[in-house]
This record gives sequence, C-alpha cells and structure tokens, in this order.
Amino acid sequence: MSTPFVAILMGSDSDLPQVQTTIDTLKKLGIKVEARVTSAHRTPVRTHEYVKDAEARGCQVFICAAGLAAHLAGAVAANTVRPVIGIPVETGPLRGEDALLSTVMMPGGVPVAAVAIGSAGAKNAAYLAAQMMALADASLGERLLQDRADNARAVEEKDAALQARLAGG
Repeated sequence: MSTPFVAILMGSDSDLPQVQTTIDTLKKLGIKVEARVTSAHRTPVRTHEYVKDAEARGCQVFICAAGLAAHLAGAVAANTVRPVIGIPVETGPLRGEDALLSTVMMPGGVPVAAVAIGSAGAKNAAYLAAQMMALADASLGERLLQDRADNARAVEEKDAALQARLAGG
C-alpha cells in the first residue's frame, strides 16, 4: 500500500516563496509531500493527468496555490472528490483579493476550501490538510495536539519574557 501524501500544485514557480511554509509545516508534521508547477490554463491536460495519477497513488488532499484568476483549485476539484484547499497567492494589483474570490466562488457540488491570502493562509492550508488526514490517522492527530501545545507554550514563554522586562524596567 502506498504512503498517503498531500499534493501541492502551484500555478507558477513564483508562488513557491509563499507555498514553502505549507511544505515545511507538512514535513514538520511527518506528512509526505509532492509539489508540482502546473497551470489550469497553460497546462490543463497535464494538470488533469497529475490529479488522476496522484489520486491513484494515495494522495489524500490537494493544496492549490494560485494568484490572479486562481482557477487551479477549481480545475483540480473538478477532477477529484478528494479534499481541495485553495491558497490565494498575494500578487497582482489586487494583492490576492481576486485570487480569493476566484478560489471561493465554486459552483455547488464542487467544493474548494479556501484559506487566507498569503503566508498565514499557506500555513493554515497545511494544518487543515493535516487535520483532515488525522481523522484516519491517530498518530498524526497526536502530532497535531503536540504542535498545538508547543505553540501555546511558545506564546506563554514570550509573555513571561515580556512581563519580566516590564517588571524590571
């Protein structure tokens, strides 16, 4: 049996700086990742073929990052019933607002989950994919709980440092 994985598709290699957070977060959680540059408009056949191949090989969730018209997530969702998460890339004259609207405005029956524009959304796409996969993977669920606890502890440590600085100053 193949190892479950998350497939990340980018409309352009210029999306990689924002998507790197997604890749890093998934890897930190111990999730196998594949990443491809493919376009809903410029390489539609290649996109379709990759989605079908990835699904057959064990892809559990697709994450699609695109800017401007941002049709990539919708094109992927049209070809699979696996969850699709869209990351609206912060680019162009509207700074990603057009990509957000293109990502969320899907017809009924072909859903795409959308996260925030930019790097926070890219990180949350990884966490959302992990949470979906954790429904069938208890050890991944435990890693997510540990990550959440580590994040809370980091905030508490920062607050303690602030309080110490304020008390001394």
